[in-house]
Amino acid sequence: MVYQVEDGHKQAAVVHLLRQRAAQGLSRQCIVFVNSKIGCSRLARHLEREGINAAAIHGDKTQTERMQTLEGFKAGNIDALVATDVAARGLDIADMPCVINFDLPFSAEDYVHRIGRTGRAGASGDAISIYVPGDERLLTDIEKLIKRSVPRGTLEGFDPTGEKARQDESDRRRQRTDVRRARVNGEGEGEERRRRHDHGGGRTAFRPSDDPFFSRPYEPSPNSAANQPADEMIAAALSRGARRPSARRRAAGRRAAQVLI
Repeated sequence: MVYQVEDGHKQAAVVHLLRQRAAQGLSRQCIVFVNSKIGCSRLARHLEREGINAAAIHGDKTQTERMQTLEGFKAGNIDALVATDVAARGLDIADMPCVINFDLPFSAEDYVHRIGRTGRAGASGDAISIYVPGDERLLTDIEKLIKRSVPRGTLEGFDPTGEKARQDESDRRRQRTDVRRARVNGEGEGEERRRRHDHGGGRTAFRPSDDPFFSRPYEPSPNSAANQPADEMIAAALSRGARRPSARRRAAGRRAAQVLI
């Protein structure tokens, strides 16, 4: 199967394919073939950032590093082994479930060697290729060599820029906000209904006229009657204007106040 993507989206396509296989319950282990050593290292780092256990194996790696990477892949500690054609030669890996061509090889014979690493001894395996506009000539050479056309496919749900994922997350946040607002408004309306008269439940809101205490006429208290003379004296003093009372009157007023208190 071969998938066409826009230039610059090939790394995202590999991530999508590996996650799709994991979601379908298929093995995520695979060899990803890249044409250059720089591209091999870049792709391995990108897969690591996306949470996929990946390691690069190319000509700049020492023999010890290659062996350690290969052992990690065989032990299942590495999901994606990103390799160049030179480094992949001589690799003996049984039961390889998937091979992905991140780059279409410049030589059609290399394509045959790559996909021949999966589906051995009657076992099932997937051979997947990714190409961008401009690689049609390489794909045509491959089809001429194998004397058959490679099936074209479409990456279902592929979101190379992450725009769809961001929009979905925004929609989920908006829905959660709407639910919280509806819950708060519902509680407020329920409280208001409880304060009002509820004819169905037999509950009636409290009204002051229902209590006879609020219907009685005004009755002055004893304290208010006792304070009346003092109030009259204060009013009389104010009515006399700014004239200060004599010392005798001030003393009498103080004695009267003390008696009242």
